[in-house]
Amino acid sequence: MKELTKAEEQIMQILWKLEKGFVNDIIAEMPEPKPAYNTVSTIVRILETKSFVSHKAYGKTHEYFPLISKEEYKEGSLSKLVTDYFDNSYKKLVSFFAGDKKLSKEELEEMKRMIEKELKNK
Repeated sequence: MKELTKAEEQIMQILWKLEKGFVNDIIAEMPEPKPAYNTVSTIVRILETKSFVSHKAYGKTHEYFPLISKEEYKEGSLSKLVTDYFDNSYKKLVSFFAGDKKLSKEELEEMKRMIEKELKNK
C-alpha cells in the first residue's frame, strides 16, 4: 500500500467520515485556517492517482469517495509501523505500549483482558 502525506491522510480521514463528498464538503470539515479550494482539489486528484479515491462526475463537478476503507489503511499502516520501528515484532510493539508512562493502570488491565480474550479464542 502506498504511503500518504499528512495532507492526504487528513483528506482521507474526512472522506471516510463523510463517505462521499465534493471538494467544498471536504473543505467545510477542515479546521481553520481552511486551505484553498485548488489545494484540496489537487490533493484529492493525487489520491485518485494513488487509487485511494475515485469520483462520480456531475458535469464539471466531481463527487469523491474512498476506494480503500479506513480499516484497510489502518492495517497497512500498522504493519508498516511494526516492520519499520519494531523489527517486524508485534511483541516489541506491545512491550513498547506496556512500558509507556502515559498509559494508566486501567488501560493496561484492559489491554491484558483483550489479550486474554484473544488467547481463549485461539
